[in-house]
Amino acid sequence: MEPATDHRYTATMIAPTLITPRLTLTGHTGDDLDDLAAMWADPGVYGMIGGKPQSREEVWIRLLRSVGQWTLFGYGNWVLRDTATGRFIGSAGLLEARRAIDPPIDAPETGWALAAHAHGQGYAKEALDAVLAWSDAQRVPRTMCIIDPDNSASIRLAAKIGYRAIGRATYHDRPVDLYERMAGAGANG
Repeated sequence: MEPATDHRYTATMIAPTLITPRLTLTGHTGDDLDDLAAMWADPGVYGMIGGKPQSREEVWIRLLRSVGQWTLFGYGNWVLRDTATGRFIGSAGLLEARRAIDPPIDAPETGWALAAHAHGQGYAKEALDAVLAWSDAQRVPRTMCIIDPDNSASIRLAAKIGYRAIGRATYHDRPVDLYERMAGAGANG
């Protein structure tokens, strides 16, 4: 399968730090493994994202993928921490997942996952507003995301940040809805 976008960068890139009123978004490091592993083992997190817990090994590979995305594509995921306390909030950003999904995802994917203690407090929107403002500034013309059709909170959030539903697909034997966002749509436009 060919790359989903033409947004390759010739220089190796490190995740820039983004600051919002409550959050600091930084690139992943090995020190984030414990927080990420705890998040991906929590049914309140994985229930609507894949439906099964991820082992520490799977989370380590996910962390490495997050680091590698920046090197290969010039975009990737950030770790979200409360600026005042340093408490882990979650992860959000862009990824090149190369999913075996039909119809194919042909743009960078926006993804987010928050620790259960951070749900319902507006952190996801705050982080994604920063991520998408950064993406728009990089001239990424279009992004996509997939959301479990039963995940009403993420569906509402996607609409608030400029995503619109474009169809349904099956991924890992589960239905997912496909969404797209054109640069500048939603709160960042």
